Amino acid sequence: MLEDIIKERLKKIDLLKEAGINPYPARTKKVISINDIIKDFNFLFKSRKKVSVAGRIIGFRDQGNLVFLDLIDSSDKIQIVLKKDNISNLNFWKKVLDRGDFIFANGIVFKTKKGEKSIEAKKIEIWTKSLRPLPTEWFGIEDEEIRLRQRYLEMILNPETRQIFIKKSIFWQTFREELKKQGFLEVETPVLEPIPGGAEAEPFVTHLNALDEDFYLRISLELSLKKILVGGFEKVFEIGRIFRNEGIDREHLQDYTQLEFYWAYYDYNDLMKFVEFLYKKVIKNTVGSLVTVYNDKKINWGKKWPRVEYVKLFEKFTRINPIKATRDELYKKAKELNLNPEEFAGKGRLIDLIFKKTVRPTLIQPCFLINPPVDIEPLAKRSEKDPNIVERFQVMAGGTELGKGFSELNDPIDQRKRFEEQAKLREAGDKEAQMFDEGFLEALEYGMPPTAGFGVSERLFAVLMNKPVRECVIFPLMRKKK
Repeated sequence: MLEDIIKERLKKIDLLKEAGINPYPARTKKVISINDIIKDFNFLFKSRKKVSVAGRIIGFRDQGNLVFLDLIDSSDKIQIVLKKDNISNLNFWKKVLDRGDFIFANGIVFKTKKGEKSIEAKKIEIWTKSLRPLPTEWFGIEDEEIRLRQRYLEMILNPETRQIFIKKSIFWQTFREELKKQGFLEVETPVLEPIPGGAEAEPFVTHLNALDEDFYLRISLELSLKKILVGGFEKVFEIGRIFRNEGIDREHLQDYTQLEFYWAYYDYNDLMKFVEFLYKKVIKNTVGSLVTVYNDKKINWGKKWPRVEYVKLFEKFTRINPIKATRDELYKKAKELNLNPEEFAGKGRLIDLIFKKTVRPTLIQPCFLINPPVDIEPLAKRSEKDPNIVERFQVMAGGTELGKGFSELNDPIDQRKRFEEQAKLREAGDKEAQMFDEGFLEALEYGMPPTAGFGVSERLFAVLMNKPVRECVIFPLMRKKK
Protein backbone atom coordinates (compact mmCIF):
# COMPACT_ATOMS: atom_id res chain seq x y z
CA MET A 1 0.00 0.00 0.00
CA LEU A 2 2.70 2.46 1.01
CA GLU A 3 4.78 1.55 -2.04
CA ASP A 4 1.78 2.27 -4.29
CA ILE A 5 1.27 5.68 -2.67
CA ILE A 6 4.94 6.58 -3.13
CA LYS A 7 4.78 5.48 -6.80
CA GLU A 8 1.74 7.75 -7.36
CA ARG A 9 3.49 10.68 -5.78
CA LEU A 10 6.58 10.09 -7.88
CA LYS A 11 4.32 10.34 -10.93
CA LYS A 12 3.05 13.68 -9.61
CA ILE A 13 6.64 14.89 -9.39
CA ASP A 14 7.02 13.99 -13.07
CA LEU A 15 3.85 15.97 -13.88
CA LEU A 16 5.24 19.00 -12.06
CA LYS A 17 8.54 18.79 -13.91
CA GLU A 18 6.76 18.38 -17.26
CA ALA A 19 4.90 21.61 -16.47
CA GLY A 20 8.22 23.35 -15.82
CA ILE A 21 7.73 23.42 -12.04
CA ASN A 22 10.55 22.48 -9.69
CA PRO A 23 8.97 20.48 -6.81
CA TYR A 24 11.96 21.33 -4.57
CA PRO A 25 12.96 24.95 -5.36
CA ALA A 26 16.00 26.47 -3.66
CA ARG A 27 14.69 30.04 -3.77
CA THR A 28 11.50 31.08 -2.00
CA LYS A 29 9.53 34.28 -1.52
CA LYS A 30 9.10 36.32 1.62
CA VAL A 31 6.11 35.25 3.71
CA ILE A 32 4.52 36.21 7.02
CA SER A 33 3.50 33.80 9.77
CA ILE A 34 -0.03 32.47 9.93
CA ASN A 35 -0.29 33.68 13.52
CA ASP A 36 0.51 37.25 12.42
CA ILE A 37 -2.25 37.04 9.81
CA ILE A 38 -4.75 35.87 12.41
CA LYS A 39 -3.72 38.60 14.87
CA ASP A 40 -4.05 41.34 12.20
CA PHE A 41 -7.01 39.72 10.45
CA ASN A 42 -9.50 42.60 10.84
CA PHE A 43 -7.03 45.15 9.49
CA LEU A 44 -6.06 42.92 6.57
CA PHE A 45 -9.72 42.19 5.82
CA LYS A 46 -10.66 45.89 5.71
CA SER A 47 -7.60 46.97 3.72
CA ARG A 48 -7.93 44.10 1.19
CA LYS A 49 -4.17 43.86 1.31
CA LYS A 50 -2.69 40.71 -0.17
CA VAL A 51 -0.76 38.37 2.11
CA SER A 52 1.78 35.64 1.38
CA VAL A 53 2.07 32.51 3.50
CA ALA A 54 3.86 29.19 3.35
CA GLY A 55 3.31 25.95 5.20
CA ARG A 56 2.36 22.30 5.12
CA ILE A 57 -1.00 21.01 3.86
CA ILE A 58 -2.66 18.89 6.55
CA GLY A 59 -6.19 18.95 5.14
CA PHE A 60 -7.42 18.66 1.53
CA ARG A 61 -11.10 18.92 0.56
CA ASP A 62 -12.06 18.93 -3.13
CA GLN A 63 -15.48 20.40 -3.92
CA GLY A 64 -15.25 20.72 -7.69
CA ASN A 65 -14.60 24.37 -8.52
CA LEU A 66 -13.46 24.94 -4.93
CA VAL A 67 -10.62 23.33 -3.02
CA PHE A 68 -10.14 23.89 0.71
CA LEU A 69 -6.66 23.38 2.15
CA ASP A 70 -5.75 23.41 5.84
CA LEU A 71 -2.29 24.95 6.07
CA ILE A 72 -0.01 24.95 9.12
CA ASP A 73 3.29 26.61 9.85
CA SER A 74 5.22 26.67 13.12
CA SER A 75 2.90 29.34 14.54
CA ASP A 76 -0.70 28.37 13.69
CA LYS A 77 -3.20 27.00 11.16
CA ILE A 78 -5.36 28.70 8.51
CA GLN A 79 -7.62 27.66 5.64
CA ILE A 80 -6.56 28.33 2.04
CA VAL A 81 -9.36 28.46 -0.52
CA LEU A 82 -8.58 27.76 -4.17
CA LYS A 83 -11.26 28.95 -6.61
CA LYS A 84 -11.35 28.15 -10.31
CA ASP A 85 -12.02 31.86 -10.98
CA ASN A 86 -8.67 32.74 -9.40
CA ILE A 87 -6.54 29.67 -10.16
CA SER A 88 -6.97 28.99 -13.88
CA ASN A 89 -5.12 25.66 -13.75
CA LEU A 90 -6.98 24.45 -10.66
CA ASN A 91 -7.49 20.95 -12.09
CA PHE A 92 -3.75 20.58 -12.47
CA TRP A 93 -3.13 21.53 -8.83
CA LYS A 94 -5.82 19.14 -7.70
CA LYS A 95 -3.90 16.34 -9.45
CA VAL A 96 -0.47 17.13 -8.01
CA LEU A 97 -1.13 18.32 -4.44
CA ASP A 98 -1.37 16.05 -1.40
CA ARG A 99 -1.54 16.29 2.36
CA GLY A 100 1.99 16.78 3.58
CA ASP A 101 3.13 19.05 0.73
CA PHE A 102 4.63 22.46 1.48
CA ILE A 103 3.09 25.25 -0.57
CA PHE A 104 3.18 29.02 -1.01
CA ALA A 105 -0.07 30.97 -1.33
CA ASN A 106 -0.70 34.64 -2.04
CA GLY A 107 -4.16 36.15 -1.71
CA ILE A 108 -6.75 38.12 0.28
CA VAL A 109 -8.14 37.21 3.68
CA PHE A 110 -11.85 36.62 4.21
CA LYS A 111 -14.28 34.70 6.41
CA THR A 112 -16.33 31.79 5.14
CA LYS A 113 -20.08 31.53 5.78
CA LYS A 114 -19.21 29.49 8.89
CA GLY A 115 -16.96 32.31 10.10
CA GLU A 116 -13.67 30.51 9.49
CA LYS A 117 -10.71 32.81 8.87
CA SER A 118 -9.34 31.97 5.45
CA ILE A 119 -7.19 33.17 2.56
CA GLU A 120 -8.64 33.33 -0.95
CA ALA A 121 -5.58 32.39 -2.97
CA LYS A 122 -4.77 34.28 -6.16
CA LYS A 123 -1.51 32.41 -6.65
CA ILE A 124 -0.14 29.08 -5.47
CA GLU A 125 3.26 27.40 -5.74
CA ILE A 126 4.63 24.09 -4.50
CA TRP A 127 7.78 24.35 -2.41
CA THR A 128 8.23 20.72 -1.30
CA LYS A 129 6.50 17.62 -2.62
CA SER A 130 6.03 14.93 0.04
CA LEU A 131 6.42 11.27 -0.88
CA ARG A 132 5.00 9.60 2.20
CA PRO A 133 1.40 10.11 3.36
CA LEU A 134 0.64 11.66 6.72
CA PRO A 135 -1.50 9.58 9.09
CA THR A 136 -5.12 10.36 8.26
CA GLU A 137 -6.02 11.24 11.85
CA TRP A 138 -4.18 11.75 15.11
CA PHE A 139 -5.45 8.41 16.38
CA GLY A 140 -3.46 6.86 13.54
CA ILE A 141 -0.29 7.17 15.68
CA GLU A 142 -1.58 6.51 19.18
CA ASP A 143 1.10 3.84 19.67
CA GLU A 144 3.71 5.36 22.02
CA GLU A 145 6.62 3.58 20.33
CA ILE A 146 5.69 5.05 16.93
CA ARG A 147 4.99 8.51 18.35
CA LEU A 148 8.38 8.75 20.03
CA ARG A 149 10.32 7.12 17.19
CA GLN A 150 8.68 9.37 14.58
CA ARG A 151 8.26 12.44 16.76
CA TYR A 152 8.22 14.67 13.69
CA LEU A 153 4.83 13.19 12.75
CA GLU A 154 3.49 13.88 16.22
CA MET A 155 4.71 17.47 15.98
CA ILE A 156 2.99 17.92 12.61
CA LEU A 157 -0.36 16.62 13.79
CA ASN A 158 -0.45 17.57 17.46
CA PRO A 159 -0.04 21.30 18.29
CA GLU A 160 0.21 20.42 22.01
CA THR A 161 3.44 18.55 21.37
CA ARG A 162 4.93 21.57 19.61
CA GLN A 163 3.90 23.71 22.58
CA ILE A 164 5.83 21.43 24.95
CA PHE A 165 9.09 22.24 23.19
CA ILE A 166 8.30 25.95 22.98
CA LYS A 167 7.78 25.88 26.76
CA LYS A 168 10.97 23.89 27.23
CA SER A 169 12.92 26.61 25.45
CA ILE A 170 11.35 29.21 27.77
CA PHE A 171 12.21 26.98 30.76
CA TRP A 172 15.93 26.88 30.06
CA GLN A 173 16.10 30.44 28.76
CA THR A 174 14.62 31.78 32.01
CA PHE A 175 17.24 29.94 34.05
CA ARG A 176 19.95 31.34 31.79
CA GLU A 177 18.67 34.93 31.92
CA GLU A 178 18.24 34.98 35.70
CA LEU A 179 21.73 33.60 36.31
CA LYS A 180 23.26 36.15 33.96
CA LYS A 181 21.39 38.92 35.82
CA GLN A 182 23.23 37.71 38.93
CA GLY A 183 26.56 38.05 37.16
CA PHE A 184 27.19 34.38 36.36
CA LEU A 185 29.49 33.43 33.50
CA GLU A 186 28.20 30.70 31.17
CA VAL A 187 30.91 28.18 30.29
CA GLU A 188 31.34 24.91 28.41
CA THR A 189 33.21 21.94 29.87
CA PRO A 190 34.34 18.67 28.24
CA VAL A 191 31.85 15.93 27.45
CA LEU A 192 34.65 13.33 27.25
CA GLU A 193 36.47 12.77 30.54
CA PRO A 194 39.32 10.48 31.59
CA ILE A 195 37.51 9.96 34.94
CA PRO A 196 33.77 10.54 35.34
CA GLY A 197 32.81 12.28 38.55
CA GLY A 198 30.35 14.53 40.33
CA ALA A 199 27.59 11.92 40.71
CA GLU A 200 26.92 8.30 41.53
CA ALA A 201 26.05 6.70 38.19
CA GLU A 202 27.39 4.12 35.78
CA PRO A 203 29.08 5.92 32.85
CA PHE A 204 29.24 5.20 29.14
CA VAL A 205 32.69 4.30 27.82
CA THR A 206 34.06 5.27 24.41
CA HIS A 207 37.42 5.00 22.68
CA LEU A 208 39.36 7.93 21.25
CA ASN A 209 41.36 6.64 18.30
CA ALA A 210 43.68 9.66 18.07
CA LEU A 211 45.03 9.02 21.57
CA ASP A 212 44.29 5.29 21.63
CA GLU A 213 42.66 5.67 25.03
CA ASP A 214 39.27 5.02 26.57
CA PHE A 215 37.26 7.98 27.81
CA TYR A 216 33.93 8.37 29.56
CA LEU A 217 30.90 10.46 28.66
CA ARG A 218 30.40 12.84 31.58
CA ILE A 219 27.83 11.92 34.21
CA SER A 220 27.84 15.38 35.77
CA LEU A 221 29.12 18.91 35.16
CA GLU A 222 30.36 19.35 38.71
CA LEU A 223 34.07 18.69 38.93
CA SER A 224 35.05 20.68 35.84
CA LEU A 225 33.03 23.67 37.05
CA LYS A 226 34.69 23.52 40.46
CA LYS A 227 38.11 23.55 38.80
CA ILE A 228 37.05 26.80 37.10
CA LEU A 229 36.43 28.28 40.54
CA VAL A 230 39.94 27.21 41.54
CA GLY A 231 41.04 29.17 38.46
CA GLY A 232 39.63 32.41 39.83
CA PHE A 233 36.04 32.74 38.60
CA GLU A 234 33.43 33.18 41.33
CA LYS A 235 30.09 32.60 39.56
CA VAL A 236 29.86 30.03 36.76
CA PHE A 237 27.15 27.88 35.23
CA GLU A 238 26.63 25.42 32.42
CA ILE A 239 23.51 24.02 30.76
CA GLY A 240 24.70 20.84 29.11
CA ARG A 241 24.05 17.26 28.19
CA ILE A 242 25.07 14.50 30.59
CA PHE A 243 25.02 10.72 30.12
CA ARG A 244 24.22 7.92 32.55
CA ASN A 245 24.10 4.24 31.67
CA GLU A 246 21.03 3.42 33.74
CA GLY A 247 17.46 2.21 33.33
CA ILE A 248 14.53 3.85 31.56
CA ASP A 249 11.50 4.91 33.57
CA ARG A 250 9.16 7.87 34.06
CA GLU A 251 11.92 9.97 35.64
CA HIS A 252 15.17 8.71 34.06
CA LEU A 253 16.88 8.97 30.68
CA GLN A 254 20.32 7.90 29.47
CA ASP A 255 21.17 11.36 28.14
CA TYR A 256 19.53 14.56 29.33
CA THR A 257 20.09 18.24 29.91
CA GLN A 258 21.23 19.53 33.27
CA LEU A 259 21.99 22.96 34.71
CA GLU A 260 24.69 23.33 37.33
CA PHE A 261 25.91 26.58 38.85
CA TYR A 262 28.52 27.40 41.48
CA TRP A 263 28.66 30.56 43.59
CA ALA A 264 31.79 31.44 45.58
CA TYR A 265 31.36 32.83 49.11
CA TYR A 266 27.83 31.44 49.34
CA ASP A 267 26.68 28.53 51.50
CA TYR A 268 23.67 26.26 51.22
CA ASN A 269 21.50 28.60 53.34
CA ASP A 270 22.14 31.50 50.94
CA LEU A 271 21.53 29.15 48.04
CA MET A 272 18.13 27.93 49.24
CA LYS A 273 16.78 31.50 49.24
CA PHE A 274 18.00 32.08 45.70
CA VAL A 275 16.81 28.69 44.40
CA GLU A 276 13.27 29.26 45.70
CA PHE A 277 13.16 32.64 43.94
CA LEU A 278 14.66 31.13 40.79
CA TYR A 279 12.24 28.20 40.58
CA LYS A 280 9.20 30.39 41.08
CA LYS A 281 10.35 32.70 38.28
CA VAL A 282 11.07 29.78 35.92
CA ILE A 283 7.78 27.99 36.68
CA LYS A 284 5.68 31.13 36.24
CA ASN A 285 7.38 31.96 32.92
CA THR A 286 7.07 28.38 31.65
CA VAL A 287 3.47 27.47 32.52
CA GLY A 288 1.95 30.85 33.43
CA SER A 289 1.02 29.76 36.96
CA LEU A 290 2.55 28.70 40.26
CA VAL A 291 0.03 25.87 40.64
CA THR A 292 0.64 22.72 38.59
CA VAL A 293 -0.58 19.12 38.58
CA TYR A 294 1.60 16.01 38.61
CA ASN A 295 0.30 12.44 38.86
CA ASP A 296 -3.18 13.79 39.74
CA LYS A 297 -1.79 15.80 42.67
CA LYS A 298 -1.91 19.60 42.79
CA ILE A 299 1.41 21.28 43.60
CA ASN A 300 1.44 24.87 44.90
CA TRP A 301 4.85 26.36 44.20
CA GLY A 302 3.83 29.84 45.35
CA LYS A 303 3.94 29.32 49.12
CA LYS A 304 7.12 29.63 51.17
CA TRP A 305 9.02 26.33 51.02
CA PRO A 306 9.65 24.72 54.42
CA ARG A 307 12.97 23.12 55.39
CA VAL A 308 12.67 19.51 56.51
CA GLU A 309 15.42 17.57 58.29
CA TYR A 310 16.43 14.40 56.42
CA VAL A 311 17.39 12.36 59.51
CA LYS A 312 14.21 13.21 61.46
CA LEU A 313 11.98 12.40 58.49
CA PHE A 314 13.81 9.13 57.79
CA GLU A 315 13.42 8.11 61.42
CA LYS A 316 9.73 9.07 61.44
CA PHE A 317 8.90 6.77 58.52
CA THR A 318 11.28 3.87 59.24
CA ARG A 319 11.89 4.06 63.03
CA ILE A 320 15.57 3.83 62.17
CA ASN A 321 18.14 6.56 62.79
CA PRO A 322 20.23 6.48 59.57
CA ILE A 323 23.32 7.84 61.34
CA LYS A 324 23.31 5.45 64.30
CA ALA A 325 22.15 2.39 62.34
CA THR A 326 24.75 -0.11 61.22
CA ARG A 327 25.15 -1.21 57.64
CA ASP A 328 23.70 -4.63 58.52
CA GLU A 329 20.61 -3.09 60.14
CA LEU A 330 19.96 -1.01 57.05
CA TYR A 331 20.51 -4.01 54.80
CA LYS A 332 17.96 -6.00 56.82
CA LYS A 333 15.43 -3.16 56.53
CA ALA A 334 15.93 -2.96 52.77
CA LYS A 335 15.29 -6.71 52.54
CA GLU A 336 12.11 -6.35 54.61
CA LEU A 337 10.89 -3.70 52.16
CA ASN A 338 11.59 -6.03 49.19
CA LEU A 339 14.07 -3.56 47.71
CA ASN A 340 16.50 -6.29 46.58
CA PRO A 341 19.64 -4.58 47.92
CA GLU A 342 22.90 -5.69 46.35
CA GLU A 343 25.27 -7.65 48.57
CA PHE A 344 27.99 -5.04 48.13
CA ALA A 345 25.73 -2.04 48.87
CA GLY A 346 27.32 0.34 51.35
CA LYS A 347 25.58 2.25 54.11
CA GLY A 348 24.96 5.34 51.98
CA ARG A 349 23.41 3.34 49.14
CA LEU A 350 21.10 1.52 51.56
CA ILE A 351 19.96 4.74 53.24
CA ASP A 352 19.15 6.22 49.85
CA LEU A 353 17.34 3.06 48.70
CA ILE A 354 15.12 2.97 51.80
CA PHE A 355 14.47 6.72 51.66
CA LYS A 356 13.26 6.56 48.07
CA LYS A 357 10.80 3.80 48.98
CA THR A 358 9.43 5.09 52.27
CA VAL A 359 9.86 8.87 52.51
CA ARG A 360 10.21 10.44 49.08
CA PRO A 361 6.72 9.54 47.75
CA THR A 362 5.15 11.48 50.64
CA LEU A 363 6.79 14.82 49.78
CA ILE A 364 4.22 16.31 47.42
CA GLN A 365 4.36 20.04 48.19
CA PRO A 366 7.65 21.88 47.54
CA CYS A 367 10.15 21.75 50.39
CA PHE A 368 13.87 21.71 51.04
CA LEU A 369 15.06 18.38 52.44
CA ILE A 370 18.21 19.26 54.36
CA ASN A 371 21.19 17.81 56.22
CA PRO A 372 21.40 14.14 55.14
CA PRO A 373 23.99 11.71 56.54
CA VAL A 374 27.52 12.16 55.22
CA ASP A 375 27.41 8.56 53.92
CA ILE A 376 25.21 9.52 50.96
CA GLU A 377 26.97 12.68 49.77
CA PRO A 378 30.70 12.46 48.98
CA LEU A 379 30.99 16.02 47.65
CA ALA A 380 29.23 18.17 50.28
CA LYS A 381 30.76 19.92 53.29
CA ARG A 382 30.21 18.45 56.75
CA SER A 383 28.03 20.43 59.13
CA GLU A 384 30.04 22.36 61.70
CA LYS A 385 27.38 21.42 64.29
CA ASP A 386 27.39 17.69 63.50
CA PRO A 387 30.13 16.05 61.38
CA ASN A 388 27.82 13.07 60.71
CA ILE A 389 25.63 15.17 58.38
CA VAL A 390 26.39 17.38 55.39
CA GLU A 391 25.16 20.80 54.34
CA ARG A 392 23.05 19.58 51.45
CA PHE A 393 19.50 20.25 50.38
CA GLN A 394 17.21 18.67 47.83
CA VAL A 395 14.23 20.39 46.24
CA MET A 396 11.40 17.89 46.75
CA ALA A 397 7.94 18.07 45.16
CA GLY A 398 5.50 15.68 43.55
CA GLY A 399 7.12 12.79 45.40
CA THR A 400 10.48 13.15 43.67
CA GLU A 401 13.77 15.06 43.76
CA LEU A 402 13.82 18.14 41.52
CA GLY A 403 17.20 19.68 42.23
CA LYS A 404 20.10 19.39 44.65
CA GLY A 405 22.49 21.89 46.20
CA PHE A 406 25.11 22.03 48.90
CA SER A 407 27.93 23.84 50.58
CA GLU A 408 30.72 22.39 48.49
CA LEU A 409 33.46 20.34 50.07
CA ASN A 410 36.69 22.30 49.55
CA ASP A 411 38.81 20.48 52.15
CA PRO A 412 41.17 18.32 50.01
CA ILE A 413 42.04 16.04 52.95
CA ASP A 414 38.41 15.19 53.71
CA GLN A 415 37.67 14.86 49.99
CA ARG A 416 40.53 12.37 49.56
CA LYS A 417 39.18 10.22 52.39
CA ARG A 418 35.70 10.19 50.87
CA PHE A 419 37.06 9.26 47.45
CA GLU A 420 38.94 6.40 49.10
CA GLU A 421 35.69 5.16 50.68
CA GLN A 422 33.97 5.35 47.30
CA ALA A 423 36.86 3.45 45.68
CA LYS A 424 36.37 0.60 48.16
CA LEU A 425 32.69 0.41 47.20
CA ARG A 426 33.65 0.21 43.51
CA GLU A 427 36.09 -2.59 44.25
CA ALA A 428 33.26 -4.43 46.02
CA GLY A 429 31.12 -4.23 42.87
CA ASP A 430 29.25 -0.92 43.08
CA LYS A 431 29.45 0.40 39.50
CA GLU A 432 27.79 3.68 40.51
CA ALA A 433 30.23 4.62 43.27
CA GLN A 434 32.39 7.62 42.44
CA MET A 435 35.85 7.08 41.00
CA PHE A 436 39.01 8.33 42.63
CA ASP A 437 39.93 11.53 40.79
CA GLU A 438 43.50 12.56 41.59
CA GLY A 439 43.32 15.46 39.13
CA PHE A 440 40.38 17.02 40.95
CA LEU A 441 42.11 16.54 44.30
CA GLU A 442 45.20 18.27 42.91
CA ALA A 443 43.05 21.25 41.92
CA LEU A 444 41.47 21.38 45.40
CA GLU A 445 44.93 21.36 46.96
CA TYR A 446 45.63 24.68 45.23
CA GLY A 447 42.57 26.02 47.03
CA MET A 448 38.91 26.51 46.11
CA PRO A 449 36.99 29.29 47.87
CA PRO A 450 33.99 28.49 50.09
CA THR A 451 31.30 27.78 47.51
CA ALA A 452 27.67 26.76 47.13
CA GLY A 453 26.65 24.63 44.15
CA PHE A 454 23.35 23.56 42.67
CA GLY A 455 22.10 21.26 39.92
CA VAL A 456 18.71 20.71 38.29
CA SER A 457 17.78 18.51 35.33
CA GLU A 458 14.94 18.49 32.85
CA ARG A 459 13.05 16.18 35.22
CA LEU A 460 11.68 19.41 36.72
CA PHE A 461 10.27 20.39 33.32
CA ALA A 462 8.65 16.95 32.91
CA VAL A 463 6.95 17.34 36.29
CA LEU A 464 5.65 20.77 35.25
CA MET A 465 4.26 19.21 32.06
CA ASN A 466 2.84 16.23 34.02
CA LYS A 467 4.49 13.82 31.60
CA PRO A 468 7.19 11.13 31.64
CA VAL A 469 10.57 12.73 31.01
CA ARG A 470 11.10 11.04 27.64
CA GLU A 471 7.82 12.58 26.40
CA CYS A 472 9.54 15.94 26.96
CA VAL A 473 12.56 15.11 24.77
CA ILE A 474 12.19 15.73 21.04
CA PHE A 475 13.99 12.56 19.98
CA PRO A 476 14.39 10.17 22.94
CA LEU A 477 16.67 7.19 22.61
CA MET A 478 14.70 4.16 21.38
CA ARG A 479 15.43 0.47 21.04
CA LYS A 480 16.44 -0.53 17.50
CA LYS A 481 13.66 -1.84 15.32
CA LYS A 482 13.67 -5.62 15.05
